[in-house]
Amino acid sequence: LMAGVVVNPATSLHNIEPVLGDVDLVLIMSVNPGFGGQSFIQKSYDRLSELSQMRDEGNHGFLIQVDGGVNLKNAQKVAEAGADILVAGSSVFSAQDITARFKELQGKLG
Repeated sequence: LMAGVVVNPATSLHNIEPVLGDVDLVLIMSVNPGFGGQSFIQKSYDRLSELSQMRDEGNHGFLIQVDGGVNLKNAQKVAEAGADILVAGSSVFSAQDITARFKELQGKLG
């Protein structure tokens, strides 16, 4: 059984500090929830870095997942900011060749 918490763009990461030792996954929303195809909120890079630092400083083992606006242009930077798991919806499923797009996205991550 896994436990996780989701943080919307307007929610302070400090609100989830009390549960960080109890969760397996923290999902950072990098768009406002509601519909696909939104642009990645640039401030999310800082939030990912901050959460990664909180994980390191607290010696926590949770994974960091990011969802919203992940695409070929930003996937590598998102991973470098601290994300372990990237959710890419529209950027993959809107492609002419979904398999090729998926492999292209994977290639950005090394």
